[in-house]
Amino acid sequence: MTPLLVPPSRVPACLALLVGFHVAIIIASNYLVQLPITLLGFHSTWGAFSFPFIFLATDLTVRLIGKTQARQVIARVMAPALIASYVVSVLFHEGRFNGLDTLGAFDTFVFRIAFASFAAYVLGQLLDVQVFDRIRRSNMPWWVAPSASAVLGQALDTIAFFGIAFWHSSNPFMAEHWIEIALVDYAIKLIVSLLLFVPLYGVALNAIIRAMQRRTAAQASPA
Repeated sequence: MTPLLVPPSRVPACLALLVGFHVAIIIASNYLVQLPITLLGFHSTWGAFSFPFIFLATDLTVRLIGKTQARQVIARVMAPALIASYVVSVLFHEGRFNGLDTLGAFDTFVFRIAFASFAAYVLGQLLDVQVFDRIRRSNMPWWVAPSASAVLGQALDTIAFFGIAFWHSSNPFMAEHWIEIALVDYAIKLIVSLLLFVPLYGVALNAIIRAMQRRTAAQASPA
C-alpha cells in the first residue's frame, strides 16, 4: 500500500471526528469494564471487546494523516477522557445507574479507576503510534504494522490500567484477581484485534483510498 495523505483542507474535520470517536469509545469502555464476564472459567469484562476500536482508528490516522496529527488527537482527548472516565464510573458504578446526586461527593476509588483509564489510554496510544509508524515505513507487508502496534500498545494499555486501578485496591475481589483479569482482558483484546480489527484496518484503508481516488478523478475531469 502506497503512502497517502488526506488533503490538508480536510484534516481539521477528520481530527474533530476522531477526537469524538475516541471519547465515545472511552465512555463506552468505562461502562463496559464494570460488567464482568467469565470465559472458560477466567474472569474478564465486556470492555475488552470495545477498546480495540481506538487502536484501529489510531492506526488509520497515522496511515492517512500522519504521526503528528495522531498525537494531536491523543492530546485533545486526554482531558475529556479523564473527565468522562470519572463521570461514567461514578454514575454507573458496578454497572448500574446510581443517580446524578452521586456526582456531589468525590469518590477516590472511582477516581483511581478513571486516572488509570486516562494513563492507560495515553501510554498505550503513544506507543501504538510510534510502533505503527516505524514499521509501516519499512518494506514489510501491510498487516505487520497494525499487528505489532496492537500487540505492544494494548499490552502497555492493559498493564497500566489494571496495575494503577487495582493493585492493592480497596475492592477485595479486584485486589485478588486483577492480574488474572488483566491477562484474560489482554488475551481477548489481542484475539479481537488480530482476527477482526487488523483485517478491518485493511478493508477500511482500501475503501478510503478508493473513495479518495474517485473523488480526485471526479474533480480532475472536465465539467
